[in-house]
Amino acid sequence: MESDLLRAMAGAEYIQECGPENCEAKRRIYTDLEAVASEDTVLASSTSGIAASQFTDHLRHPERCLVAHPVNPPYLIPLVEVAPAPATSEAAVNRTMRLMEQAQQAPILVRKEVQGFILNRLQGALLNEALRLFRDGYVSAEDLDKTVKHGLGLRWSFMGPFETIDLNAPSGVVDYGQRYGPLYRDVDRQRNDDDPWDAATLAALDKERRERLPTDGLADRQAWRDRRLMALMAHQRNVSPS
Repeated sequence: MESDLLRAMAGAEYIQECGPENCEAKRRIYTDLEAVASEDTVLASSTSGIAASQFTDHLRHPERCLVAHPVNPPYLIPLVEVAPAPATSEAAVNRTMRLMEQAQQAPILVRKEVQGFILNRLQGALLNEALRLFRDGYVSAEDLDKTVKHGLGLRWSFMGPFETIDLNAPSGVVDYGQRYGPLYRDVDRQRNDDDPWDAATLAALDKERRERLPTDGLADRQAWRDRRLMALMAHQRNVSPS
């Protein structure tokens, strides 16, 4: 392992920063990287939700900076969110997208800066609703997970939500919206703006989860998760179109 930043970055065409999820820390890291990296080196961040402009706007060359957010576990899940800042050059974006494709990843382009990018905004919407349903006594933690695992997740493992609704009505998306749009609008109006991530809700959820999976079993269950992901990916490569 190279401890000297200048020697470590020598000749690098692309740098993936995986520092703390903290804007000020990233600003310091990018100041250091700019001092040692060549001007045409792409500087990409693994941040899960901080817009690139927040930690690169002080640089001399922010045009080569962007976010390339992988998904956990990144060695198994191929999605990478490529999220440029307004100052990012098209060349830097294109180079990053090509590199991810060459590495057999599945990059998507986040067209405008937004906190949390795409995946975590979608995941957050589901988690917020899941926590409220659990907190308010509508469902147990186990049954909530079953709903996704044996319901939504089966379809979502090979097609996204827009294709799902397109196929769930005889005439496609507009037909689906006419049939079910009023239901979803009514449900959305019932949501309030309270914070479902309060300590009491998390403690109650943790209690249910630890009853099913003690803390000392987490590592084995993570390894099980990874094996299942490997099997799913192998299956998708054999039977699914890209």
